[in-house]
Amino acid sequence: MSGPEIDTVFSGDGESKAGEEKKNQEKADDDLENSPIEEVRLTVPITDDPTLPALTFRTWTLGLTSCLVLAFLNQFFGYRQNPLVVPPLAAQLVTLPLGRLMAAKLPKKKVKFPGTAGWEFSMNPGPFNVKEHVLITILANSGANGVYAVHIVTMMRALYHRSIHPLAAFLLSQTTQLLGYGWAGMFRKFMVDSPYMWWPPNLIQVALFRFSPFLGLSLLRNCRALHEKEVRKRGGTTRLQFFFIVFAISFAYYIVPNYLFPFVSAFSIGCVIWKGSVFAQQLTSGYRGLGIGAFGLDWATISSYLGTPIATPGHAILNVMAGFVLFLYVLVPIAYWTDSYHAKRFPLISSGVFDGAGHKYDTATVINPKTFQFNPQGYAKVGPIHLSPFFVLSYGLNFATLAAIFTHIVLFHGRSLWDQTTQAVKNQKMDVHTRLMRKNYERVPEWWFGVLLLITIALAFAACLGFGGQLQLPWWGILLACAVSFAFTLPIGILTATTNVQPGLNIITEMIIGYTYPGRPLANVSFKTYGYVTMMQAIYFLSDFKLGHYMKIPPKSMFVVQLVGTVVATSVYFGTSWWLLSTIPNICDSEKNPLWDCPNDNVFYSASIIWGVVGPVRMFGRLGLYSKQNWWFLAGLLAPIPVWVSSRVFPEKKWIKLINVPVILGGVLMMPPAGAVNYWSWGVVGILFNVVIYKRYKKWWSQHTYVMSAGLDTGVAFSAVLAYFALQTWLGPNDEYGPIWWGQVDGSYNCDLAKCPTAPGVVVNGCPVV
Repeated sequence: MSGPEIDTVFSGDGESKAGEEKKNQEKADDDLENSPIEEVRLTVPITDDPTLPALTFRTWTLGLTSCLVLAFLNQFFGYRQNPLVVPPLAAQLVTLPLGRLMAAKLPKKKVKFPGTAGWEFSMNPGPFNVKEHVLITILANSGANGVYAVHIVTMMRALYHRSIHPLAAFLLSQTTQLLGYGWAGMFRKFMVDSPYMWWPPNLIQVALFRFSPFLGLSLLRNCRALHEKEVRKRGGTTRLQFFFIVFAISFAYYIVPNYLFPFVSAFSIGCVIWKGSVFAQQLTSGYRGLGIGAFGLDWATISSYLGTPIATPGHAILNVMAGFVLFLYVLVPIAYWTDSYHAKRFPLISSGVFDGAGHKYDTATVINPKTFQFNPQGYAKVGPIHLSPFFVLSYGLNFATLAAIFTHIVLFHGRSLWDQTTQAVKNQKMDVHTRLMRKNYERVPEWWFGVLLLITIALAFAACLGFGGQLQLPWWGILLACAVSFAFTLPIGILTATTNVQPGLNIITEMIIGYTYPGRPLANVSFKTYGYVTMMQAIYFLSDFKLGHYMKIPPKSMFVVQLVGTVVATSVYFGTSWWLLSTIPNICDSEKNPLWDCPNDNVFYSASIIWGVVGPVRMFGRLGLYSKQNWWFLAGLLAPIPVWVSSRVFPEKKWIKLINVPVILGGVLMMPPAGAVNYWSWGVVGILFNVVIYKRYKKWWSQHTYVMSAGLDTGVAFSAVLAYFALQTWLGPNDEYGPIWWGQVDGSYNCDLAKCPTAPGVVVNGCPVV
């Protein structure tokens, strides 16, 4: 034993403890100087070069192009049978070589703005740097996030078949996307500057941009950064080369499920064998039944509703699939075949609304055509709304999920969340990142946010109160929606910033306006959009600002990029939607145009009838058929407790803490519009990559999986757009569906009999009468 070790062992207890306490205190002080969150300390660099240009010609050119392309592609796909979201990661990868190419080829000579007093800029201010790349990615994020208000435009024009003033719709889209930015600025000090609000997903972006060799997150181990020079190994490929290889394969292959052989996108052998059996098709249909044996060899089928499975951790995939099996193979069959709520009069799987005889609900009779409001006389004639057992239970699980989230957070994250929140309030000491930002850059003035808020509220009033009050929402409804959104931004922002759990407000907002201002469908969806989306936009803004905080981006540049990106993306989403609704015949009609059946918009439409036209009192209240579904709130509130107790009683069983009740309950909330084939395809691919390959080939997984996912998404998107313009525009609309043969869209593929009721005497077009 060496001398120093002997001295340590035989030191006095008091001296040893004092030394240990001093070291612990010094370590705590060092941690706070850097960051009190270990994952941040291990991932985010503590240096900055304020001389690097950020808001450059390259930033605007590549960023706005990415924003425009992603916004167009994602809205274009939003109306398809399998909606696909092209992620900003695709733009993040593609713009890196383009930025470097521009740095190598563009002239460095400064360009002056004509007619200005010395305003000038350089098309090539030097090497392409990480700050430019971050701002380009922020602009791409704006194009990928979607515009919720476009659902209102689609609902009115394609489903209610009524006109809506384009300027009113445009102002609604812009104001709902921008309103949350106004009060997000009020929470910057708490949600961005505080080191305890650390926004976990941003660390993946930071690691991708700027490599840290000591990453502590398992997801980030062995990853290579975009701005770390990558040398191609002999016989191998770089990540960018791998991306383009996957892109080319995905682009070429998608012509098969999209045009030549759509059968493979959701094949069901049962529907081919038992063409005349309702029961067999109910069991095997991938979209309209239980999907037993159904699968899709189509990336759009795999990733359209749940997103890419590669980006979801393995334990989360297992939780989602457990909830899916419990819901679709236990709850739904029991409800249907015991004829709960007269279930057999309706399709087994449907998000539609029906009358008591099993026919499509006569919405036109229930709505006054002049005022577009609830018609009590028409309702008395048609009767109450009936839902399929599948749709009823999906609402029940939605109620349960809302309650379970709060119980789960309190039990599993309550102590850490409370500690981090109180530390953020009490401890005003800045970490190194905040100090660097305060030292090197000017903050965004508060009045910028105030002016934006006032302008946006004024435009919201113009949209809702002008144009003959077409949107139906009164002035107090706008203010109430703003109050709801403002009140929830901070608590839900804290949950998101510390646990990455983000409960939605759509059901809550529908309930509030449904009870206070019933019978007006446009008022309901407008209030929901102002109350729900503005909060989401505020949280997106704060999250992006935190990413800029970690990457040391000038705050004013972040503000300008976010504002411009949102306005541009919203305009493109709106314009693309308006164009498609005006040019595609029978869009959103699944019977007449199954390729463009607008699954998300049809669910939105049904919700407007349930919560807006008829109202929650006649659905889930004292006058409703489904008041018992409110018990799901209590069930969800209690469900996480047994899991938490088990984790305390058996702490050595680490897998118990991986059971996430809100994920189990909420994992199936994409049904509808997703079908069983989407879940099975997503789950199988996700388990293959994030459980099997992750455990056996972790190095390959960490270097290639995210790049592969981006390549698949991008290839499918560009292939579909090319097929649309080449085949429909030039060959005619009938040729968009491809050659006519058994592998094309037909009754076997769609399993048409799966939508048929099985109650005796119910007559539905195209279905046998029992």
